[in-house]
Amino acid sequence: MAEFVPRDFDVPRLLETPQFVLEPLDPAHNDQDYDAWTSSREHIRATPGWEDSSWPREMTPDENRADLQRHADDFRNRTGFTYTVLDPVSRDVIGCVYIYPQPDSDHDARVLSWVRASHAQLDTPLWRVVSKWLGSDWPFRGVEYAPRT
Repeated sequence: MAEFVPRDFDVPRLLETPQFVLEPLDPAHNDQDYDAWTSSREHIRATPGWEDSSWPREMTPDENRADLQRHADDFRNRTGFTYTVLDPVSRDVIGCVYIYPQPDSDHDARVLSWVRASHAQLDTPLWRVVSKWLGSDWPFRGVEYAPRT
């Protein structure tokens, strides 16, 4: 299998804006991450790109921690990149961005993102910033990322 990103590519560890901060998702985010998505299931399912997903689904906090560890392992192994979206002041988890390979497609990567229902107004700004970031700082020729209106 081909590498998702070139070996010499320096994967971004941080993206900061006045509205949010992205940093690699880690099991240390478990409590806040769990609260963010469990309080926003219907909102996430209504977010572009998530309509046909089986997630969010019922999970215990321990199952969520294992899922976060899987994403952290993917990041470390450079097979996928998941970022937690944090409020820049409170550092509360307000969402997530997932960047994974899109095999058998015209796109190098598929990107999904969500924000918690209490921060719904940030969905489109997050999509815009991440779309621009993927085009300027990542080595992808094409990315599938459900557009926002």
